[in-house]
Amino acid sequence: MLLRKESLFLFLFFIANSAFAAAAQKSFSDWQVTCNNQNFCSARNTGLHQGLVMTLTRSAGAHTDAALRIDLGNMTSTDMKAPPIAPHLLVDGEPLMLDLTKWQVTPHHLKTGDADAINGFLDKVVNAGAITLKEGKGNISLSGLKASLLFIDSQQQRVGSETAWVKKGDEPPLSVPPAPPLKAVKLTNPTPTPLTQEELNDLMDYGTWRMSSSQCSLDPARREVRVFALSDDKALLMIGCEAGAYNIVDLAWVVSRQKPFAARQIRLKLPFTPGSGNTELELMNAGYDETNKELTTLAKGRGIGDCGVATRWRFDGQRFRLVRYAEEPTCDEWNSSASWPTLWVTK
Repeated sequence: MLLRKESLFLFLFFIANSAFAAAAQKSFSDWQVTCNNQNFCSARNTGLHQGLVMTLTRSAGAHTDAALRIDLGNMTSTDMKAPPIAPHLLVDGEPLMLDLTKWQVTPHHLKTGDADAINGFLDKVVNAGAITLKEGKGNISLSGLKASLLFIDSQQQRVGSETAWVKKGDEPPLSVPPAPPLKAVKLTNPTPTPLTQEELNDLMDYGTWRMSSSQCSLDPARREVRVFALSDDKALLMIGCEAGAYNIVDLAWVVSRQKPFAARQIRLKLPFTPGSGNTELELMNAGYDETNKELTTLAKGRGIGDCGVATRWRFDGQRFRLVRYAEEPTCDEWNSSASWPTLWVTK
């Protein structure tokens, strides 16, 4: 009976603690941490790193699903003439010795998913000042690393457990709650009937009328009407409306495919509160991925597109619901939009 009670308590504990995960993104000195709605967390150094970046990721739950990597330059911009980093890493000016049998090693990239290797590495550097290279440029400031690790431990409810990175305790790994159930956004019609030429012509005419009657500042020569089939009886209509230096704000409607047209303007509302505090999302540089049947937005923080917000939305028959939200607040030429850290994911 006691065993049953303990099992029931553990089950209820997991249910209570895994029912909700708040997406969060924070900066601690020279480190940036992002945790999504699955309590998957990533952290990396920012600041004047000169292309030398350490990235740490960890999933929620009792398992030791973590990865640590050090890269000199990203995957597309490495200086091939730079010397290999593994033998030249210094921590506070002293050689940083690694058991490379537990690491995947290439000249400018180091990666490990070995729990002992990660824990040993963190023990060596968590209270240090910086990781640099004996030969060549590169600076991983460690200011904020410890706070970032503690934030991940807290977010994943590891504090006091054997799996914690900072405040370890005696609680067993199973005391750490698993990731919440992955939310699903149903796709009502993955293969809508393609628009006929007549439908397309009529909807383009309707879109032109909408464009001329909307209060938009975008130069008429740059305005564009785009139409896509959403379902057998609904279409997506988008027009460019406002423009900045490198962003265009679009207006969009869900429109019936047959006359007389009935249209409902699309307003995107996030299911969580991002760092900006605004849950209403503009359709910035909007597009429609016809392969995955998803509405996309891309708000660039600056022209080269190394920072900003990227989202994907799926039409469930009534409205567009968020399936992915990624944000990179640091503009340091490190990440492209395809690899910005995620705060919201679904299946």
